[in-house]
Amino acid sequence: MRLETPFTRQAGVGVPLICGPMYPCSNPELVAAVSAAGGLGVFQPISLTYVHGHEFRAGIRLMKRLAGKPIGMNALIERSSKKYHQKMERWVDVALEEGVRFFITSLGNPRWVVEKAHAVGGVVYHDVTERKWALKGLDGGVDGLIAVNNRAGGHAGASSAEALLEAIGDLGVPIVCAGGVGDEARFVEALGLGYAGVQMGTRFIATTECRSAAPYKLAILEADESDIVLSERITGVPVSVIKTPYIERMGLRAGAVARWMLRGRKRKHWMRTIYALKSLWQLKRASLDEEGHRDYWQAGKSVSGVHEIEPAGDVVRRFAEAARNAEPITKP
Repeated sequence: MRLETPFTRQAGVGVPLICGPMYPCSNPELVAAVSAAGGLGVFQPISLTYVHGHEFRAGIRLMKRLAGKPIGMNALIERSSKKYHQKMERWVDVALEEGVRFFITSLGNPRWVVEKAHAVGGVVYHDVTERKWALKGLDGGVDGLIAVNNRAGGHAGASSAEALLEAIGDLGVPIVCAGGVGDEARFVEALGLGYAGVQMGTRFIATTECRSAAPYKLAILEADESDIVLSERITGVPVSVIKTPYIERMGLRAGAVARWMLRGRKRKHWMRTIYALKSLWQLKRASLDEEGHRDYWQAGKSVSGVHEIEPAGDVVRRFAEAARNAEPITKP
């Protein structure tokens, strides 16, 4: 099976594999290790600055120096806060100044990111969970799509990888599979379905470069698919987390007041802001807590394929080798 795809050509990488942007797990060393091995590490700005303590421009320079190859940036573009939007615009500008040319946009209209990136030869992919969001992203001028399926960590979609590709595969842009890939077999399977690449998050948390605490990594190794549940209490919409005693005590559904606020066109922005401020702090503490007292851990159903903690570069190289050795799939 060929590793060169429309995604690898656009991103300038050798392996069609993205280390997806993760809050709070995307530390510079992890992002750089994936890129150095031939994949594409994508950093998450709030993780870089708030969680891991880097000044934004200096953090980008560190990742580029460690990787020696392209890195990408995630831009969360929902306009729920004018101040946050202005900060994101500045972050995108700085990233472009520092040579970042690949962006993944989420939760809003990507047009302004596309215009800035395209002006200097950059590329923008957009997170989608169904066809209507894919069409909106294409209206915004994006170059490709990150298809987030129902096995993903974080904000999972509702459709399987197969169904989602069938729903958006005719739109004429490269599509990356996001969700449920934790081992080589599923990586090869996704490429065989027709995806131009695969984005993984959970698999890369269980690596030596990821700064997340040992109890978090151990929980991923010990979990199975049935241990992944959807909680509304992180952002107000379902997020995939590992079922732990803390999650069970907290419950999975948003409270009655929160549900009422989330149903309102204007109220929902206030509620999401409240959730965001609370969850940013909680997830940061849980991710870095080496004692494991705060068992509040995001993960996807790919946990079923993750069995050891290893260097991120080894993961990239092993997956690439599996794809090279796979027989080409002939579709009827």
